[in-house]
Amino acid sequence: MSIDKIISESSTKLLKGHESIADSDAFVYPSTDVIAGALDKILQVLFPGYFNVVCEPITNEKCINTILKEIHQEMTGEFDKILPNSSEAAKIATKLIEHLPEIQQQLVKDAQAGFDGDPAARSVDEVILTYPGFFAVFVHRIAHFLHLEKMLYIPRLMSEYAHGRTGIDIHPGAKIGEYFFIDHGTGVVIGETTEIGNSVKLYQGVTLGALSTRGGQKLADKKRHPTIEDNVTIYAGATILGGETVVGENSTIGGNVFITESVARDSKVKG
Repeated sequence: MSIDKIISESSTKLLKGHESIADSDAFVYPSTDVIAGALDKILQVLFPGYFNVVCEPITNEKCINTILKEIHQEMTGEFDKILPNSSEAAKIATKLIEHLPEIQQQLVKDAQAGFDGDPAARSVDEVILTYPGFFAVFVHRIAHFLHLEKMLYIPRLMSEYAHGRTGIDIHPGAKIGEYFFIDHGTGVVIGETTEIGNSVKLYQGVTLGALSTRGGQKLADKKRHPTIEDNVTIYAGATILGGETVVGENSTIGGNVFITESVARDSKVKG
């Protein structure tokens, strides 16, 4: 059999195989590369001058306008792939642009928490420029906004982009308060229904997970992950599981502990 005939038959089989697994009749899904590029541009406008830019000077409002228009165009194109009409895609992209100043203020507080909480940090600038935890939280705050808008695929593409760059896995559905800091960060996992209060600090290898996933899709939309109240510090390797598990405010969770029951406020838990 000739190579041309083999290619033709394989092509037909591959397309039929795709039809059996695709969620929709559309054969076009959001582009990871476009989403990642848009996130990088969003970071540029949230923190002008800190990162590579596509126009100069970045502090010029005209330059910011140019980048925002590109973000809006790119996001509209990606949203349009999964929404029923283009007007809805443009509407959500516009809403994201409107929401960016609020996200910027949240991230400024996160960066300050990183500086305040890490004696190795020499400045807030260093946290913004170099800390993987800060980058992961930046992506999460964008992804969480789109998750609340009930966007398909794109919030998870964003979170996996951050996961690949930082080793930090935060589901877009997780609710995270102000002044949040992840130190080092590698191996941190934060599940979909996790709720985190203000001024919470996590170290590497922390898991905020579900107690059991044997129920599979029957557990969808149910609270499966823990609640962490304000002013809690969780040290490296700690695992906290379960939707009914609450870590009370002002508590400290030691390294490598395994928790499946609630912890009272002002507690210190050691392994």
